[in-house]
Amino acid sequence: MLKKVLTENGWVEGLPAADPRIIAFKGVPFAAPPVGNLRWHAPVPAKNWDGVLKCWKFAPVSMQLKPGLDPNDIYAREWNVDPEIEMSEDCLYLNVWTPARSADEKLPVFVWYFGGGLQVGNTQEMEFDGERIARRGIVVVTVNYRLNAFGYLAHPEITAENPEFPTNFGYLDQRFGTMWVKRNIAAFGGDPENITIGGQSAGGGSTMAQVASPLNKGLFQRAIVDSGLELCPYENGMFGHLKSLAEAEETGVKFFDILGVKTLAEARALDAEYIRDKFVESRIWLSPCCDGSMVTGLSNELFMKNEVNVVPVMLGHTSTEFPSAPQVKTVEEFEAYARSHYGDDAEEYLRICSSRTGAIKEMLYKASVQHIEFSARRLAHAKAVTGEKTPIYYWVFDPEIPGWDDPGTFHSSDLWFFFETLAKCWRPFTGKHYDLARQMCNYWANFIKCGDPNGKDADGTDMPYWKPYTDAEPCRMWFGDKAYTEEKGPSELVAFLMKEAEK
Repeated sequence: MLKKVLTENGWVEGLPAADPRIIAFKGVPFAAPPVGNLRWHAPVPAKNWDGVLKCWKFAPVSMQLKPGLDPNDIYAREWNVDPEIEMSEDCLYLNVWTPARSADEKLPVFVWYFGGGLQVGNTQEMEFDGERIARRGIVVVTVNYRLNAFGYLAHPEITAENPEFPTNFGYLDQRFGTMWVKRNIAAFGGDPENITIGGQSAGGGSTMAQVASPLNKGLFQRAIVDSGLELCPYENGMFGHLKSLAEAEETGVKFFDILGVKTLAEARALDAEYIRDKFVESRIWLSPCCDGSMVTGLSNELFMKNEVNVVPVMLGHTSTEFPSAPQVKTVEEFEAYARSHYGDDAEEYLRICSSRTGAIKEMLYKASVQHIEFSARRLAHAKAVTGEKTPIYYWVFDPEIPGWDDPGTFHSSDLWFFFETLAKCWRPFTGKHYDLARQMCNYWANFIKCGDPNGKDADGTDMPYWKPYTDAEPCRMWFGDKAYTEEKGPSELVAFLMKEAEK
């Protein structure tokens, strides 16, 4: 087993996972601590160390709101359970699970970015244990990165100091970690020319951003985007428009006022917990902006134009997450919205969304659309129009999720299944859930290995065949109480909204 590995900065030592055939290295530095003058600066290489670094436990999580405090928060019940989790601004570490017995095996590599709205989250979450994927012959890496005010602040002084990388430090951390993987993963038995990146929620959006960034040519070969597509048929979308650097800098100036400082040097001298607490109190939302280098545009729109690093993509979502509808409160406002946005087609839209009772709640329910499905269908249509044939594989996650809270297939619930970590969850999963999780993890592992999710189950039988998703053949994998495929065209509403989007 590879229990000691020589990286570019020095030796690291891991420990056997629950399965002793897998060695886990936790808390491996991939960049220098982003503290002092490196706060709000692009990541720089870690310093070398002497001796053997014992990578036996996770490094501190990024500065963020303390987890596990709200008993009504489903995620505090699900996995963010420890309010005392170690937290530090010194957070640029990654974790590796390897099944390799020697450094020359050239196993496929999976690099994972966690979710949390780019405001919270960490690699320690129970569902992200990489052992079960590693057991399928894959080197798994989870990368930590800066969040919220530490990851996405922009300010004129920061831009002047480093105009090439003026903000989006969390995205840059992900990229820097993946670059470290490409340089070092061969020592862990991985193949630096066979890397798949992936993430869920904000991690899925991060994956989209990494695929769309012109800085990343040749850095990875495939991508998995779980609940990360953000195209929305209604104005303002799910998260508002992508800010320009100038707009982000204006917000940064306001945040400095909230901190009570005037200069970057003064802000860097502040305690990290103070910055975190002021950020939480301020309710300012700091998120990626168009900086012209890491981010050159809205990643979803760049995907539609094929102005990205074109790689095979797996994408999908849970069945009940994130419906969207017009932001109106009365029937009259709803009708006015339709006429102002759809012109001559307004009556068709109103017919599709009509309610026998005339109640605005029912009209909005009929007008609501699953924006990730909308995004997937638009992406497939764009590929057909442009003639781009790199495959995409689309899934919907819709099994019965047990528990006293009757949660439905809530956002992120599929993570227990794709990482096959159900045994770490408090929910009373039964045999059908474990069977589904095994197959879902198999599909991901197959795609990570070669770009095609299809293959055999543990008993040697073929799993349900999963065809690429295209405009002409919208085949999607349906992960219900068991896995099966279906070809289904868009609903009348989605078809209408797609037609309007093309205009």
